[in-house]
Amino acid sequence: MNDSLPWLILFLPLLSAVLITLFTQKSPRVSAVFSVGAIFVSLLLSIGLFASRIAHAPAEDISVNWLKVGRLSIDFGIHIDSMSLLMLLIVTGVGSAIHLYSVAYMKGDRAVGRFFAGLSLFTFAMLGVVLSNNFMQMFIFWELVGACSYLLIGFWYERASAADAAKKAFLTNRLGDFGFLTGIILFWSVMGTLNFKDGQSLMQANPAIFGAAATTVGLLIFCGAVGKSAQFPLHVWLPDAMEGPTPVSALIHAATMVAAGVYMLCRVFFVFDVPVLEVIAWIGGVTALMSALIACQQDDIKRILAYSTLSQLGYMVMAVGLHEPPAAMFHLATHAFFKALLFLGAGSVIHALSQEQSIWKMGRLKEKMPVTYWTFLAGTLALCGCPLTSGFFSKDDILGAAYHGNMSLFVVGIVVAFLTTFYMFRLFVVVFLGRAKSDLPAHAHESPKMMTVPLIVLAVFAVLLGVVGTPAWPWFEAYLRGESLHFDFGQLTESGTLGLMASSAVIVFTGLGLGWFLYGRRQRQTAEEKDILERAQPALFSLLQNKYYVDEFYEHTVIRLNAFAAAFCNFLDNWIFGGAVLLVTYAALGCAWLYRLTDEYLVNVGFDAGCESLRGSGGLSSKLHTGRVQTYLRVIGVALVVLVLILIWGRKA
Repeated sequence: MNDSLPWLILFLPLLSAVLITLFTQKSPRVSAVFSVGAIFVSLLLSIGLFASRIAHAPAEDISVNWLKVGRLSIDFGIHIDSMSLLMLLIVTGVGSAIHLYSVAYMKGDRAVGRFFAGLSLFTFAMLGVVLSNNFMQMFIFWELVGACSYLLIGFWYERASAADAAKKAFLTNRLGDFGFLTGIILFWSVMGTLNFKDGQSLMQANPAIFGAAATTVGLLIFCGAVGKSAQFPLHVWLPDAMEGPTPVSALIHAATMVAAGVYMLCRVFFVFDVPVLEVIAWIGGVTALMSALIACQQDDIKRILAYSTLSQLGYMVMAVGLHEPPAAMFHLATHAFFKALLFLGAGSVIHALSQEQSIWKMGRLKEKMPVTYWTFLAGTLALCGCPLTSGFFSKDDILGAAYHGNMSLFVVGIVVAFLTTFYMFRLFVVVFLGRAKSDLPAHAHESPKMMTVPLIVLAVFAVLLGVVGTPAWPWFEAYLRGESLHFDFGQLTESGTLGLMASSAVIVFTGLGLGWFLYGRRQRQTAEEKDILERAQPALFSLLQNKYYVDEFYEHTVIRLNAFAAAFCNFLDNWIFGGAVLLVTYAALGCAWLYRLTDEYLVNVGFDAGCESLRGSGGLSSKLHTGRVQTYLRVIGVALVVLVLILIWGRKA
């Protein structure tokens, strides 16, 4: 393998971000060229690297020692195997389509240079997560992904909703990342290494190496995925992330940020014991079902897709918990393409309707936007798992794992599959086939080619990508497991595979029919008319519309508790700790006042000198507490110099 290729793939987006930030921010065209060029070159290099190793090349580490403190040794390295190569193709492939689409979508924005700098830095961070060969390096890039998501979600920071969404995403992820970092520290304290390959070897040699702490370490590491992949109960940040530009939504929800958690679980799968895997499976199942139900009654086109992402991520996490990381990675790969397609298709609709996002102000867009219509249909069919699309094969892979591993989760998976088809055809029918419910659709037009070409390319992958994972050609799982490639058409008739596929198809068409019956034949006439579920079950509609009131629960518990703690600390600072200083100061002033009052009677030189020194010390103290940062920095500098001198003299002594 050419050792320079992975480094080039990783650092080209970083180079683009640096060049844009330092030199071309005020030039939108040049910034776009740098950003798009960097991601496309990384894509071509990733394809070349994948092609050179497709015939089962062994896993390989390329690393240099970065930091060594005592027995803690941290490398900066790259791990190349089938899983990381697959993720390289996903991140650079989907990322290239999103970058190209962004050129037209962001045209005319006053901060295009800053936008593309953020996209390039985000891509660099995600590639760093994919290629990392140890926990500490992954955590550093992991945090950089979070920081970049904060910048991109809050790109239009002048809008209060965007600024709040960015803060919410950042802080929610910090909760999961705290557990992740704690798990990493415990892992190192037992293993003595942070390297994935070395850790896996130690686990294989001694499966009980963690002892009673095995479940604790696994759950803490899983916390990182709960935050980054937005699993219950830290799922609340992802729908609000829709406040960013639509290409950002596609980038975060498709191939990058939310996929990082699932990828991490698959990468460190060797850490998890059976109890942890059971927790992972159920967290994934609950998230999938809860999010699918919420999506059934949302009105914002991007928010519906956001909850769809939550539901599909739940599928992937559930697959990991069911001991099937290859199934999770397969669905991650197919989901990346059809979900990016759906978000970019939604962006095309929003762009044509003057930034309107409510589906109840859309309608009759099939004739106005034919390319968007057909590509969005392809993405919808793939997401629903329509037979012969990519989502059909990857979703059935997970359902098959649940069928053989946990029947309760299999039932959850079947219900989620039905709900997915229902809410997606509700969305599709209302937006493209239903009556126009406002004046906006009359003025709609197809998006420019710079936006429609990426849609067409992604639609092809959304339909055809599933071929690599059909039960008849288990190339994908063999590739991920490092096995030789083979055809096995007999597998179709084994273990009830055909029956499962047929049942899945029935579920899809049932959900499709119900969606058409309720929202196609019985179409709403105006945007103000009530939804059919709201008329039939207003309490249930309100519960789903308000997302089970989870945000309100956090507002009245966690956030208020945090606000109370902050107010209490402020009270301590001002009235307890600060109050003691004020008391001493007032005492000094009182002494000075008494002195002046009795000045003509108290002529004792010693008392006079004492009061003068007291006043002098008070003046010196006031000069130290000016509130100016420069003054404090000078004091800190002097204190450091004095401390160093004391340490030097102490050693000489």
